[in-house]
Amino acid sequence: QVQLVESGGGLVQAGGSLRLSCALSGSFFSINTMGWYRQAPGKQRELVAGITVGGSTNYADSVKGRFTISRDIAKNTVYLQMNSLNPEDTAVYYCNALISTVAFTTREVLGQGTLVTVSS
Repeated sequence: QVQLVESGGGLVQAGGSLRLSCALSGSFFSINTMGWYRQAPGKQRELVAGITVGGSTNYADSVKGRFTISRDIAKNTVYLQMNSLNPEDTAVYYCNALISTVAFTTREVLGQGTLVTVSS
């Protein structure tokens, strides 16, 4: 069974930093892309950052210059370094992966989510 396990959420004061981690486990052929989404109370889920198999990254305008996505290919893990956090960053953060299965189909995997709370 392929699954994503996230960690690193918590409570932080405005201006602080957190680092989220997400590890993909199970049987799969390859990882195409990985990324982070977030969903704040009463809002739709939005893409925060993504990273491709080639290492290209993209960010939501609201987090550019503050958040950095990176990966450890050997560990099938993606990270989200979040700096200069503000209360508007409060949300449940979900890790996402687009993988190629051993049957050579494409599948999206979503983590269970980790709560980030930024106090003012």
